[in-house]
Amino acid sequence: MKLTLADPKYLSDSVSIISELVNDVRFRCDKNKIELIAMDPANVAMVIFKLLSSSFTEYKIDEDVEICVSLDSFKQVLKRVKPSDLLTLELDSEKNRLKIKIVGESSRSFNLSLIDITDNEQKIPSLKFPLSVETHSSVFDEAVSDMSIISESVSLIAEKSKFILSSESKLHNARVEVGSDAETNVVLDVDSVRSKYSLEYLKKMVKAGKLSPQVKIQFAENYPLKLDYTVKDKFQLTFLLAPRSDQ
Repeated sequence: MKLTLADPKYLSDSVSIISELVNDVRFRCDKNKIELIAMDPANVAMVIFKLLSSSFTEYKIDEDVEICVSLDSFKQVLKRVKPSDLLTLELDSEKNRLKIKIVGESSRSFNLSLIDITDNEQKIPSLKFPLSVETHSSVFDEAVSDMSIISESVSLIAEKSKFILSSESKLHNARVEVGSDAETNVVLDVDSVRSKYSLEYLKKMVKAGKLSPQVKIQFAENYPLKLDYTVKDKFQLTFLLAPRSDQ
């Protein structure tokens, strides 16, 4: 296996974001993509990451392979990668390690020992939603930050041609309304939908906005929230978040 990235941010930034939710992970590599599916230790959030072969300048995988690593260790190495650097990953099966080479003004090499993960393979649940909201990632990021000033949770509300975030505490409340327009598309099959989610998790997830200018938001009452950050022909980062029970 030998993989080279000329634009390493889709891997390095994704790993940095994902590492805030999970640590020991299994990357599955095949001829089309690198994929990660993991659940956080509290079983509250799931992350699905795909980095497509078309993102790489060199993509050589002779057979499907799994790479199990500590994301914290992987993240520390990837932090050393500059935007203009070439990043190459190679699997050393004999020594059971991942070889990472960074080429820029200098050439640097790192070897990460692979780990054993005994957990069962995570399955992506089949979910159906009565709505979808597509908007600028920055709009959603700012709204989540606004809500976190007030409370530890946020209510997401969808009405005809309107997406609302609402947060309240014993003393304070806040509300952000995003109307459907050329920049935001709200598609709703019912009159309205409302559900509550943890801001602690959302604040980590919305950091994916640095990689994708758009976010697709889907939810339902007392039902998981789904966030999709996608760049065509490059990568996809999806989060699933369980609802808060204190509706």
